[in-house]
Amino acid sequence: MSHRTAARFFDPTGARHGIPTWPWRMAPPHLVTRRQLAARGLRPGGQDIAGQVLWRSRRYNAPGGVRAAYLYDVRLALPKRTATDRQRAALAKALKARRICPDCGTDAGYVLPRHLGTCLDCAAGWEVAS
Repeated sequence: MSHRTAARFFDPTGARHGIPTWPWRMAPPHLVTRRQLAARGLRPGGQDIAGQVLWRSRRYNAPGGVRAAYLYDVRLALPKRTATDRQRAALAKALKARRICPDCGTDAGYVLPRHLGTCLDCAAGWEVAS
């Protein structure tokens, strides 16, 4: 990143961009993205965005090619909630239902394609060996 770009995105007070802004890899260590929070087993926990990181990207088709990542204060983050046993059981039941073919009634071993609505064997008209 050139010094010009870094200077353009460096605004720790938020006077120019409305919220505190840093260039790529220059944010304070206590400010992290949602993904970084998740990797640490944390969630934002209702806190407001504490800042942002801006960088230029040639692959991004927004005006000016500028991308943004919002930052949260890790000191205010809360632990991730864990699912209860009943929630896990309900999720397992729902996922299993997505694998059961309505035509032949077998567990296909994969999630059925929605555009077919059946397993691949039934969609192709093949007879499933019992």
